[in-house]
Amino acid sequence: MTSTIRDTIDRLFDRIGALSEAGPGYTRPSYGALESRAHAVVADHAATLGLTVTRDAALNLFARLPGADRDAPPLHVGSHLDTVANGGAYDGVAGVVGAVALAADLVARGVRLPCDLVVTVTRAEESVWFPVSYVGSRAALGRLGADDLRARRSDSGRTLAEHLREEGGDPDAILRGPGLAPARFVEMHIEQGPVLDAAGEAFAVVDAVRGGLRYRDARIQGVWAHSGGAPRELRSDAVFGLADLVTAMDRGWARSLAEGGDLAVTFGRVDAATPEHAFAKVPGRLDFCVDLRSVDDGVLESTDALLRAEIAAIERARGLRFDLGPQSRSRPARMSPALVAALVGAARERGVSPRILASGGGHDAAAFALAGWDAAMIFLRNQNGSHNPDEAMDLGDLAEAVAVLAAAIPGIAATPRSAA
Repeated sequence: MTSTIRDTIDRLFDRIGALSEAGPGYTRPSYGALESRAHAVVADHAATLGLTVTRDAALNLFARLPGADRDAPPLHVGSHLDTVANGGAYDGVAGVVGAVALAADLVARGVRLPCDLVVTVTRAEESVWFPVSYVGSRAALGRLGADDLRARRSDSGRTLAEHLREEGGDPDAILRGPGLAPARFVEMHIEQGPVLDAAGEAFAVVDAVRGGLRYRDARIQGVWAHSGGAPRELRSDAVFGLADLVTAMDRGWARSLAEGGDLAVTFGRVDAATPEHAFAKVPGRLDFCVDLRSVDDGVLESTDALLRAEIAAIERARGLRFDLGPQSRSRPARMSPALVAALVGAARERGVSPRILASGGGHDAAAFALAGWDAAMIFLRNQNGSHNPDEAMDLGDLAEAVAVLAAAIPGIAATPRSAA
């Protein structure tokens, strides 16, 4: 790797890391001023490299380095700069910084690629702010609808369209489309689990991205009662009802894995702390969310059916009423076998044999793959998980991944899209 790669990585992490709401960790809400300022940092740096910087109606940023064949499908490389609340320094940012470092290295070495390289920085990837998956990338692809634009941000209560306009975007133009023509997309991203760190491996290549089936605003309605006065057989206890559901779904999860399925089940929010609750009360209400993930749509459907069957049984047994609320969903996505092979081959030429993993979290690469693009991902070793202030990454791992991607680009560009 060259010193340009590492110098660019260090400089951009410093500048982007300075843009956050008060801690702990980092908070840059989707379609907020801090996300826009982080995009401006990238745009400024790309311009100094001589790249042509543009933005679309959704304010996604594209910085283009011309290749030898301007008519060939370009290679887009990038990720996002928004964060969850009190997130870490590397989720999303590593992929953007790596893409800029790749462009800087090519410019410094005077390398002209077979096709255009487009540093691609999406908006609003983190769906915790708006209950819509891959907002920026889907907008760029012409796949965002009017209902999506009416979604409300979790902290402000204002719509996606309102926030987008406030930052200078054009919701009406997004709906008119047509979106980007299919090409190629590679995303570098920290692994959101412990596999690479536990194995002592710097990076891996991703061959699939799990889809998600989610109920973000579910509720159990029971009956309030005195904690000492209501006998067991006459209670409708919302907390016990959730406990039954969690243990039943855990058993179902274990069965699915034993049968060879891919599945993750998470009850990510449990709230029994409304003003009605008190120490001496049987809880009559509980709010919760559930998040199902799999690379297989069939597994998601069967697990959703199990969830509903278990709820029906608990309602009958405990006299409760469940309301799951609206369902939100992102589809599983398979990465391009040809791009995966090119990345693995380039790594092996550098003396590394990376493992191939499925991603448990959702990523922009999935949105591009589902829109008919050839997409792939490089996972980077990360300590302490992700979506938390303690994210940790060796910047040398990112620099090495950038070098591998640079070596893989001729092979990627030579691969016909129909073969991917």
